[in-house]
Amino acid sequence: QVQLMESGGGLVQPGGSLRLSCAASGSIFRVVAMGWYRQAPGKQRELVATINAGHATNYADSVKGRFTISRDNAENTVYLRMNSLKPDDTAVYYCTLLGYTTVREWADYWGQGAQVTLSS
Repeated sequence: QVQLMESGGGLVQPGGSLRLSCAASGSIFRVVAMGWYRQAPGKQRELVATINAGHATNYADSVKGRFTISRDNAENTVYLRMNSLKPDDTAVYYCTLLGYTTVREWADYWGQGAQVTLSS
């Protein structure tokens, strides 16, 4: 089973920066993509950014230009650098991994979540 370990959350002032990390461990056949979702209280979970094995990226419109996702394929680690943070960025950020468990079958895995809070 794949396990995802998230770190880097915390309290930050508006306009500040924060960097989240997520390290994947365990046995998996092939990693297709990794990414970040977030969920604010009372709201649905939304996609933040994804990155595939070829380092192609995809961003939500709300974070594009401010957030940068990157990946260390050798260590199955994904990062999210967040700049120019806004109060609306306050949420629990979840790391996710899409990978093949066998040649034909794939599954999604999720981290425990990292709280990011914008101070006032």
